[in-house]
Order: sequence, then structure tokens, then C-alpha cells
Amino acid sequence: MATPRPLAQSDENRVLTTAVSRIASCWKLTNEQLGAVLGLSPATASRLRSGGFALDRSSKAFELGQYLVRLFRSLDALMGSDDAASLSWLRNPNLDLGGRPIDLIRSIRGLDAVTNYVDDFRAQV
Repeated sequence: MATPRPLAQSDENRVLTTAVSRIASCWKLTNEQLGAVLGLSPATASRLRSGGFALDRSSKAFELGQYLVRLFRSLDALMGSDDAASLSWLRNPNLDLGGRPIDLIRSIRGLDAVTNYVDDFRAQV
């Protein structure tokens, strides 16, 4: 059996860019919201979604995109792959977090807090 080849950097960039774009569509994020999460302008977020821009492994936006994927996967597992339930959870105020998760993830600190909160909650289940 052949060992799988490691992903080339361009493949990693493409895979993460596609995943982030799909998450943005699933969660109905505007280009402004997606840009805020990734630290990009709304115009660049628009190009990312249309395939005209790819996240680069050496950038902060790539790291934030990885966090976004981690949050998506954790929330998806917690909600039993119910996209409507995930979207509802994101858009409603959370007393533990002190705000709506969809608003909190616009900052690095908020994205980290929301991701850790969901991971911690999953660990209890």
C-alpha cells in the first residue's frame, strides 16, 4: 500500500480557501463579515468566494481560516449536522460568551473564545 503524499502548499491553500468559502455560504456570512473574521477587506473576501483569491499558508488569514474550520466542525458535530440549528446558535445571544457568537468571531479573541467554548461544551457531551 502506497503512503499518501503530503499536500503541496498550493493544495493546502486551495483546500482551506474552498472550505472557508463553503462555511461562509452555509452560515450566510456577508463579505464584510467573512472579511472581518479573516482580517481581509470585503472586496478580498468577495474574490475569495468567487475563486479569484486564495488563502496563503504564510498569512494570518490562513491561520484564522483554520480556526473558522475548527469552529465549523465542532459546532456541526455538536448540532448533529443540522445547519439551521448551527446558524440559530450563532445568531442568538449567548450569556456565557456575552454576545452573539456570529458577532464575537469578528475578532481574533472572540473567534478563539467561541471555538474553545464549543470545544469545551462538546467535551462534556
